Amino acid sequence: MISDLIGKDERFQEILERLNRKSVEDYYNPYQTFNWPESLPADQWWMSPELTTTHGTEIADELDQETLHRLSRCESINFYSLNVDGIRDLIVEVTRRIHTRGFEVPSEFFHHFIGEENEHMWFFAEFCQRYGGKIYPQVAPAGEGDEWPEAASFLVFVRILLFEELVDHFNSTMAADEQLHETIRAVNRIHHQDESRHIAFGRELVSILFEDLKSKATEEQLREVQEYIKRYLNYSFESLFNPQVYRDAGIPEPHAVRRRLLASPRTREFQRRVLRKPVNFLVKTGILPDRELTPSGNPAGNPAGTAGAEGAT
Repeated sequence: MISDLIGKDERFQEILERLNRKSVEDYYNPYQTFNWPESLPADQWWMSPELTTTHGTEIADELDQETLHRLSRCESINFYSLNVDGIRDLIVEVTRRIHTRGFEVPSEFFHHFIGEENEHMWFFAEFCQRYGGKIYPQVAPAGEGDEWPEAASFLVFVRILLFEELVDHFNSTMAADEQLHETIRAVNRIHHQDESRHIAFGRELVSILFEDLKSKATEEQLREVQEYIKRYLNYSFESLFNPQVYRDAGIPEPHAVRRRLLASPRTREFQRRVLRKPVNFLVKTGILPDRELTPSGNPAGNPAGTAGAEGAT
């Protein structure tokens, strides 16, 4: 039983006590924390250049500096929109499990987690609406891995962890980037501060849930879980390549641009860099057998949901 594994794991309980204490000590009121200027400079980067989807590609060479700055503004809004969408889903899933059988021990941390994520969703949405006038709609991945109910909680928490790890790569980079406006750096800095606790918690819980899963699963079921995780990693990364963003930035043929970018060698290297930490964790714990992210039967590496993203308007 999950409750037995969690209840007997003294290391996990010690980490929970520390994280609960830090959540209280580090608490801030987000509604009073940010100084929202009336506008942000249009002739500056809104996202670190190396994090933009065109950086280092032939397409970037085809664009002038004004367009690249405009693209960074749109990609910034898309990134925070991804956060709004992802946080909404993870709050729902964690709320379903708080104070339920098997999750008695981490439920106190779940309270902190839900409260902090709700506040993150607020300030990301506030940024999008103030400076972008919109929150970009996101396309959900096809299939949620519900074919095997016993794997449901593991898949929920591994999705949450991987989403947070991807986002934190961007947060930590932009928080330190002096090219960016202080408001942008502050949003990323504060989110990184909270996410460091959430990631520490997520890694421990996912490790425990995986041990429980292995005790029940067949080799075929574990392979299905691995394929699902690979699809989710690809889907999450490729969500950054939004044709609506390219259209709003004034770039012609946005769907063709997306296809060109996803086929670029630089994009594969970008993906490896963005996902290095979570993939290393998955391999170290035995959740994935190696660092190859192309799901079997999907040689192009297209994740679930890519077709929907291509068709987004």
